[in-house]
This record gives sequence, C-alpha cells and structure tokens, in this order.
Amino acid sequence: MRWIRAAGRALLIVTMVLTGYAGAGVRGGEAAGGVRDGGRGPMTLATAGDLTNYLGPLLDDWNRGHPREKVTLVELPDSADEARAQMITELRSGAGRYDILNIDVAWTSEFAEAGWITPLEPDRFPLESFLPPVVETATYAGKLYAVPYVTNAGMLYYRKDLLDREGERPPRTWAELERQARTIAPKYGVGGYAGQFLPYEGLTVNAAEMVYSAGGSILGDEGERVTVDSAAARTGIGLLARGVRDGWIPKAALTYKEEESRRAFQNGELLFLRNWPYTFAGASGADSKIAGKFGAVPLPGSDGSGTSVLGGSNLAVGAHARYPASARDLIAYLTSDRVQRRVLTEGSLPPVRASVYQDPELVRRFPYLPALRASVLAAAPRPKSPRYEQVSLAVQAVVNDAMAQHQTPEAAVRRLAVELAAIARRG
Repeated sequence: MRWIRAAGRALLIVTMVLTGYAGAGVRGGEAAGGVRDGGRGPMTLATAGDLTNYLGPLLDDWNRGHPREKVTLVELPDSADEARAQMITELRSGAGRYDILNIDVAWTSEFAEAGWITPLEPDRFPLESFLPPVVETATYAGKLYAVPYVTNAGMLYYRKDLLDREGERPPRTWAELERQARTIAPKYGVGGYAGQFLPYEGLTVNAAEMVYSAGGSILGDEGERVTVDSAAARTGIGLLARGVRDGWIPKAALTYKEEESRRAFQNGELLFLRNWPYTFAGASGADSKIAGKFGAVPLPGSDGSGTSVLGGSNLAVGAHARYPASARDLIAYLTSDRVQRRVLTEGSLPPVRASVYQDPELVRRFPYLPALRASVLAAAPRPKSPRYEQVSLAVQAVVNDAMAQHQTPEAAVRRLAVELAAIARRG
C-alpha cells in the first residue's frame, strides 16, 4: 500500500508532498498582486520529493488540458530542512526559477516577510470550502500569501483491546490519560504514552499542543509579542516533564521522531501515542502486531478535548514568477474538490476540502476521517513568526531540558520567554 511504503518518511510526506484540485479556473490577465502579467505560459512547481508518486499523474492531467501552460515539477531533497534551504537560495537570487512553491505551513510568515512570495486575492480561491483553521496558516499580516493544499493534525492512538478489557473508554482529558497510562499500561507490560520528543520540529509541535490544550499560547502579534510565560504553559510542559519523571512516558520516547514512535506503537509497546494520521495505515498493515486492535480520537486537553497543531503545506506564487496568472490557475486546479479527493485516495494525505471528510464512501475506506476532521477543526497553527526557525529551536531546547529533568517546568518556561523575547528583538 502507498501509505505503508510512505510511512518511513512520514513527517515530510505529511507536511511537504504536493497534491491537488481540478477545475475552477482563475481570472487571467493579472499578476498575483493585481498587476497585469502580460499573458500566460509554462511554469515550474518546486516541492520536496514526491514520495508517493501520485503527483506526476495530476500534473500530466493539467498539462494535457493546458498545452501552452505546462508545468514542470522540480523535486527538491526529501528532507524538509534541505528543501527549505534550496528554496531560499533560489528565491534570494531573484532568478524566478520557481513559479509555484509547495511550502510547509510554518514557513508562510517567513517567506511572506522576506518578500519571496506574493499576496493573493482571497476571492479568487474557494477558501469557504476549506476546513476553516487551515486558512489561517496561509495568512500573514492580514493578507493571503498562499492557498492551503494539504493539512494535518495530531491524533491520539490507543490500544482499544486493552482499554476494552479494563472497561475503559479512550481519555478525553489529561487526567484520564495519566491515570490510564499509570495504571493500565503496567498490567500489560507496555509503555503508557509517547509522542515525538526528540529535540527537533516534532518536539516543538508536541510542546505547542500541550500549551494550547491548556488554554495558553507561545507568541502573539505575528511573533512580535511573547505570551508563553503563563500558568497554561507551565501546566502543559509540566505534564510532559512529570510523565517522564513518574515513568508513564518511557525514557525511550525522548529519542522518538514520527517513525520511531509509530513503530513502537504498532509493535505493541505503547498504550497511547500522539502522531499524525498516516499512522493509521501503518498500524493496520500486515506487519503490525496491533492491526484491528487500536483506535484514534482527538487529542485530550486539560479539561476536555485538546488542541492539535496544524501540519501540512500551502501553495504560494513566487515573487518573481514569470506567469503568475497561470500559477494561480494551477493552484486552483490543485485545490479543487476532485483533485483533493485524489490527494486522499492516491496520495494518502489529508486534504483541505471539508466535503471530503463527510463523504460516506471515503469514511468507509478511511475510518479515521471523522476523528481527523474534529482534530483539524479544533487545531491551531504553530507560532507565527518571520523567524520561525529560531523560535522552534528555542522551544525544542527548553522543553527537552524540562523533560530530561535538567530544569523545572517553571524555570523552563521563564527561560523560554526570555529567549523568545531576544529572538523578537532581532527582527
């Protein structure tokens, strides 16, 4: 299956691979910012590696219908960091090689602030047809700088067979999660709870979810205001630190990225796992020890359903695009209803179109869709900042120290506030 073949490189697939929409043309004759573009013509689309090999057929369909506006796919390295670095090098040169860019949702603010992508006119795209939270990932300083293309939200995977034996339901609050992880997991010789806790982008996501789910935030005003020094942040990060200290978060989880945590769960080593939707396919595969024995629900929070961090990617028009009207039309194609369904069925990626999540046939094929829809609707973007990479590195370092018991959660939050304020001043 494509999902299982792709699982080994999951986060990149989830956040970077391109997929699309058919139909709905965009009015031509104007550049993305409203300036006349002088006509239409061939384009390039830059993305990280197309690991599921379904993007090619989508673009072939476009090219057959638009012989004068053919698109050439430029595949960058699979690594999100390397792909970002190559995009930035090209964009800084002003050469205009990349007309359309498939960018991680966390990069929108940085690319917009730097002037590498151009504002788009909201009424030219079917934004009202998307799941509402995803649109916020494409805006910066009150303007639309990209169009949501693929989304993602974290979910809580749980061992249904073990909870059923104990007469328990999956947790809706942190207190229930902690109690079940402490008391049920040891009975069956499994770890209680894990996420992606190695110091990398995954830890930033996990930490932000804990802060958000406690009612807090990390940054405000597009990264200019630091809001993390709060009781909510101390509660959320404190729960992670306490889990490691008390043993219901295994110490091995401090080395987990997406794939390590997925394998641990599907090998029967965990009661609970926070991970992305792609995990459903791997855990259902022939090599999974828990196939048919698990379920997925939205993340729990401090006093009810929690808040996931949005993943995924957005499509943007480069500031030096040669034919921006054609570029906008291609984005409309890749975000149409028909192609968004192919995003799910052929690319195994979560689409941004709301209607896809309520299609009975698709729900039968992909039973996690209702839980994923609920997770996306309750989700929030990662902290917005034109210096997001620095912000993420600071969060990773501080939260790792708290979970490794090198610093108390209270001290860690104070330190993070100081570091984030210094980053904001550098702008």
